[in-house]
Amino acid sequence: MFFNIAEYIVRIPVLLFAITIHEYAHGRAALWLGDPTAKHMGRLTLNPLPHIDPFGAVCLFLFNFGWAKPVPVDPRYFKNIRKGIIFMALCGPLANLATAFLAGMLIRYLLLPYEVYLKALVYLILMNIGLGLFNLLPIPPLDGSHVLENILPPKASHKYREIGRYGPMVLIGIILLDNFARTGILNRILITPMIHLAHLFAGDNLFRLLNVLG
Repeated sequence: MFFNIAEYIVRIPVLLFAITIHEYAHGRAALWLGDPTAKHMGRLTLNPLPHIDPFGAVCLFLFNFGWAKPVPVDPRYFKNIRKGIIFMALCGPLANLATAFLAGMLIRYLLLPYEVYLKALVYLILMNIGLGLFNLLPIPPLDGSHVLENILPPKASHKYREIGRYGPMVLIGIILLDNFARTGILNRILITPMIHLAHLFAGDNLFRLLNVLG
């Protein structure tokens, strides 16, 4: 029981940080592009509470794939709406991947003999890569869907937007099938790339840590 509590004490702050930095990056990017909506609505903040989507946070906590409450954005402020949406959408996942890279550098070059520190680094790199890659999937309402929608020609973009209403159900179905029917969908498209990317950032010390921490 103590071990589980100790795990939660480390995982929950890392989880909150991952979703917070993700949404903050969206809001900051929108502000750079001239949209103050997130700032005016109190979402341009490093306080995690306004960013939490309960179901997305549970999925991230349990399965390492999830999402936060979308930052409000008004693309009419953007000089080029399509390019602005693509840039804004990519900034969230890129913020997570940048955080994972920094954690990887610490794993490579600054391993300290403290279990909490080591656990935090492992969760930082894995959760941030998981969140970043998951949100790049082109399934609405994930960030990748906004990128794809604004890359497609207008007619295809409109059709994609129409079927996008089923996106959340598709996501839930994939997560449930993967975890209870053992279909391995997420393993094939996300977990394997996640481990490879984590190894690229952290080097062989990553696997040593995973073995030590169990």
